[in-house]
Amino acid sequence: MELMPALELGWLNGWILLGVENLIQGFLLLIFPRDVVARLFDRSGWNVEQRAFLIAGKVFSLACLVLIIFTPLKLHSSVFAAGMILYALGLTGLVVAMLNFKDTPPDQPVTKGLYKISHHPQIVALFVLFLGVCLAIGSWVAVLMLVMSRLLQHFSILAEEEVCLQRYGDPYKEFMERVPRYFLFF
Repeated sequence: MELMPALELGWLNGWILLGVENLIQGFLLLIFPRDVVARLFDRSGWNVEQRAFLIAGKVFSLACLVLIIFTPLKLHSSVFAAGMILYALGLTGLVVAMLNFKDTPPDQPVTKGLYKISHHPQIVALFVLFLGVCLAIGSWVAVLMLVMSRLLQHFSILAEEEVCLQRYGDPYKEFMERVPRYFLFF
């Protein structure tokens, strides 16, 4: 791992892993019903402060993405192997969580599948996936940008939970009480 790796254009950069993830996620979004996709990206009910945290998190996400795109994969290193394991786990978790979301009626909170162990399995899966990519490129700065984006994203998650409480009421409140927010802790 390096603090800041040399940036360059290349065929064997981290963008390849992002491309695979985007193709899979994009395919799922294309085959999902439109109402499911709309629910996935619904930000109605958020206030200005919550949207500001979302945008701040996106700035760090963008910095992380730029580093990933322009940094070569560390193909012959142990961090690459560890990164690919995390990437595969994260990608699998993301697909399963998206399918769990799709199969839930819109008038009910999503509480089945991976949602039995996390309020936000898609977010957790994306974090694991991107952490894997950051390890595969061997960049501490990319890991730092990822962590900063996810810390700021926490406030967006709180906004999402607030909206879900208003929309689903007691069933969502009970779900929040029995299931941890981020998989391992409340």
